[in-house]
Amino acid sequence: MKVICIAGYSNAGKTRLIEQLIPALKARGLRVSVVKHAHHRFDIDQPGKDSYRHRQAGAFEVLVASSHRLALMREFERGAGLSVHQLLAELHDGVDWVLVEGFRDSDLRKLEVWRADAGQPARYPDDDFVAAIATDSPERLPLATPRPVLDLNDAQAVADWLVTHGERFDYDHRRHAG
Repeated sequence: MKVICIAGYSNAGKTRLIEQLIPALKARGLRVSVVKHAHHRFDIDQPGKDSYRHRQAGAFEVLVASSHRLALMREFERGAGLSVHQLLAELHDGVDWVLVEGFRDSDLRKLEVWRADAGQPARYPDDDFVAAIATDSPERLPLATPRPVLDLNDAQAVADWLVTHGERFDYDHRRHAG
């Protein structure tokens, strides 16, 4: 599998880019998964549903599956600071690309999403894991860079760049097991 972290500050356009990259990569016949970091408590289950009731009763894990979908919910008794590598290990091994949103401080290769109007600093000058920058204002980048600068508003071009340079994003989960 190939893994790229779509990194940047809030309101930079990460989610929108990912929403556009998924169909662009799928159109090339690639299977795409997403790992999203959530900062707050979140719930994907509905009160009153059997799975919700099972979790409320104290189940550690509830797996719900149909012929079209599978969802695994795991309840941690104490806060669990799972690493991005632990989350990647949970994914199906038949996926071609994993787009990771968040985890901007990880040791994954990154595509930094940077918008000058968002008012946040660029990370690429201090992050050796940034492989390229996607921006809507390349002329306003704070420092010149030898890294590729991609058009944030052209997801097809970003997908082309990812596929062309795919070997740079090969992920070996055994390197991070432990």
